[in-house]
Amino acid sequence: MALEQGFVGREYPPDSVYVVGREKIREFAEAIGDLRAEYLDVEAARALGYADVVAPPTFTTIVNLAAINKIVNDPELGLDYSRMVHGDQSFTFHQPVVAGDRLALTTTVESISRRAGNDFITLRAEIRTEDGEPRVTTRALLVVRDTDEEQG
Repeated sequence: MALEQGFVGREYPPDSVYVVGREKIREFAEAIGDLRAEYLDVEAARALGYADVVAPPTFTTIVNLAAINKIVNDPELGLDYSRMVHGDQSFTFHQPVVAGDRLALTTTVESISRRAGNDFITLRAEIRTEDGEPRVTTRALLVVRDTDEEQG
Protein backbone atom coordinates (compact mmCIF):
# COMPACT_ATOMS: atom_id res chain seq x y z
CA MET A 1 0.00 0.00 0.00
CA ALA A 2 1.44 3.36 -1.03
CA LEU A 3 1.92 6.21 1.40
CA GLU A 4 -0.88 8.75 1.59
CA GLN A 5 -0.03 11.56 -0.90
CA GLY A 6 -2.23 13.99 1.02
CA PHE A 7 0.60 14.30 3.55
CA VAL A 8 2.80 16.21 1.09
CA GLY A 9 3.09 19.78 2.33
CA ARG A 10 1.72 18.93 5.76
CA GLU A 11 3.45 20.99 8.42
CA TYR A 12 3.87 20.02 12.04
CA PRO A 13 4.44 23.11 14.19
CA PRO A 14 6.51 23.03 17.37
CA ASP A 15 4.74 21.32 20.24
CA SER A 16 7.52 21.67 22.78
CA VAL A 17 10.84 23.37 23.45
CA TYR A 18 14.10 21.46 23.83
CA VAL A 19 16.50 23.16 26.24
CA VAL A 20 20.08 22.40 25.21
CA GLY A 21 22.13 21.52 28.28
CA ARG A 22 25.87 21.27 28.75
CA GLU A 23 25.54 17.73 30.06
CA LYS A 24 23.53 16.62 27.01
CA ILE A 25 26.18 18.10 24.71
CA ARG A 26 28.91 16.30 26.66
CA GLU A 27 27.01 13.00 26.56
CA PHE A 28 26.46 13.33 22.81
CA ALA A 29 30.11 14.23 22.16
CA GLU A 30 31.22 11.20 24.18
CA ALA A 31 28.73 8.93 22.39
CA ILE A 32 30.09 9.90 18.96
CA GLY A 33 33.70 9.88 20.17
CA ASP A 34 34.37 13.55 19.36
CA LEU A 35 35.85 15.17 22.47
CA ARG A 36 36.78 18.60 21.14
CA ALA A 37 37.35 21.13 23.88
CA GLU A 38 34.59 23.46 22.67
CA TYR A 39 32.06 20.67 23.25
CA LEU A 40 33.17 20.07 26.83
CA ASP A 41 34.75 23.21 28.28
CA VAL A 42 32.99 26.58 28.58
CA GLU A 43 36.22 28.57 28.56
CA ALA A 44 37.51 26.77 25.47
CA ALA A 45 34.20 27.46 23.71
CA ARG A 46 34.26 31.14 24.71
CA ALA A 47 37.83 31.46 23.48
CA LEU A 48 36.50 30.43 20.06
CA GLY A 49 33.72 33.04 20.22
CA TYR A 50 30.80 30.91 21.40
CA ALA A 51 28.53 32.00 24.26
CA ASP A 52 28.76 28.55 25.89
CA VAL A 53 29.80 25.02 24.96
CA VAL A 54 28.85 24.28 21.36
CA ALA A 55 27.04 21.16 20.23
CA PRO A 56 28.54 18.80 17.65
CA PRO A 57 26.96 19.34 14.22
CA THR A 58 24.67 16.29 14.32
CA PHE A 59 23.43 16.97 17.88
CA THR A 60 20.07 18.19 16.55
CA THR A 61 19.29 14.61 15.53
CA ILE A 62 18.16 14.22 19.15
CA VAL A 63 15.59 16.98 18.75
CA ASN A 64 14.53 15.85 15.29
CA LEU A 65 13.97 12.16 16.04
CA ALA A 66 10.80 12.68 18.08
CA ALA A 67 9.26 14.79 15.30
CA ILE A 68 10.09 12.18 12.65
CA ASN A 69 8.59 9.42 14.78
CA LYS A 70 5.42 11.44 15.29
CA ILE A 71 4.92 11.64 11.52
CA VAL A 72 5.88 8.10 10.55
CA ASN A 73 3.71 6.64 13.30
CA ASP A 74 0.59 8.52 12.12
CA PRO A 75 -1.71 5.67 11.01
CA GLU A 76 -3.25 7.87 8.27
CA LEU A 77 0.13 8.04 6.49
CA GLY A 78 0.07 4.28 5.98
CA LEU A 79 3.74 3.68 6.73
CA ASP A 80 4.77 0.25 7.94
CA TYR A 81 7.65 1.09 10.30
CA SER A 82 8.98 -2.48 10.12
CA ARG A 83 9.67 -1.95 6.39
CA MET A 84 11.32 1.46 6.72
CA VAL A 85 15.02 2.23 6.36
CA HIS A 86 16.83 5.53 6.65
CA GLY A 87 17.97 6.46 3.15
CA ASP A 88 19.72 9.80 3.62
CA GLN A 89 20.19 12.70 6.03
CA SER A 90 21.45 16.21 5.38
CA PHE A 91 22.06 19.25 7.52
CA THR A 92 22.24 22.94 6.59
CA PHE A 93 23.80 24.93 9.40
CA HIS A 94 22.73 28.52 9.99
CA GLN A 95 24.16 29.18 13.48
CA PRO A 96 25.84 26.85 15.97
CA VAL A 97 23.71 25.26 18.68
CA VAL A 98 25.07 26.13 22.13
CA ALA A 99 24.17 25.23 25.69
CA GLY A 100 21.27 27.35 26.82
CA ASP A 101 19.56 27.44 23.43
CA ARG A 102 15.85 26.76 23.62
CA LEU A 103 15.02 24.95 20.40
CA ALA A 104 11.70 24.48 18.65
CA LEU A 105 11.24 22.73 15.36
CA THR A 106 8.74 22.76 12.57
CA THR A 107 8.67 19.63 10.44
CA THR A 108 7.24 19.46 6.92
CA VAL A 109 6.54 16.49 4.68
CA GLU A 110 8.39 17.74 1.61
CA SER A 111 7.69 14.92 -0.79
CA ILE A 112 6.37 11.41 -1.20
CA SER A 113 7.18 9.37 -4.26
CA ARG A 114 7.06 5.77 -5.38
CA ARG A 115 9.78 4.06 -7.43
CA ALA A 116 10.34 0.40 -8.17
CA GLY A 117 7.54 -0.47 -5.78
CA ASN A 118 9.12 1.38 -2.85
CA ASP A 119 7.91 4.57 -1.17
CA PHE A 120 10.25 7.49 -0.55
CA ILE A 121 9.32 10.22 1.92
CA THR A 122 11.39 13.35 2.54
CA LEU A 123 10.92 15.23 5.80
CA ARG A 124 12.37 18.71 6.39
CA ALA A 125 12.83 20.17 9.87
CA GLU A 126 13.49 23.84 10.55
CA ILE A 127 15.19 24.01 13.93
CA ARG A 128 15.11 27.49 15.46
CA THR A 129 15.46 29.03 18.85
CA GLU A 130 12.28 29.77 20.70
CA ASP A 131 12.77 33.38 19.53
CA GLY A 132 12.87 32.29 15.90
CA GLU A 133 16.62 32.44 15.23
CA PRO A 134 17.52 29.72 12.70
CA ARG A 135 19.99 27.07 13.80
CA VAL A 136 19.75 24.04 11.48
CA THR A 137 17.63 22.77 8.60
CA THR A 138 17.60 18.99 8.31
CA ARG A 139 16.27 16.70 5.62
CA ALA A 140 15.66 13.00 6.11
CA LEU A 141 14.85 10.60 3.30
CA LEU A 142 13.06 7.49 4.48
CA VAL A 143 12.52 4.48 2.25
CA VAL A 144 9.66 2.06 2.81
CA ARG A 145 10.09 -1.26 1.05
CA ASP A 146 7.16 -2.51 -0.98
CA THR A 147 4.51 -3.97 1.31
CA ASP A 148 3.35 -6.29 -1.47
CA GLU A 149 6.69 -8.13 -1.56
CA GLU A 150 6.59 -11.72 -0.50
CA GLN A 151 8.93 -12.57 2.33
CA GLY A 152 11.11 -15.59 1.58
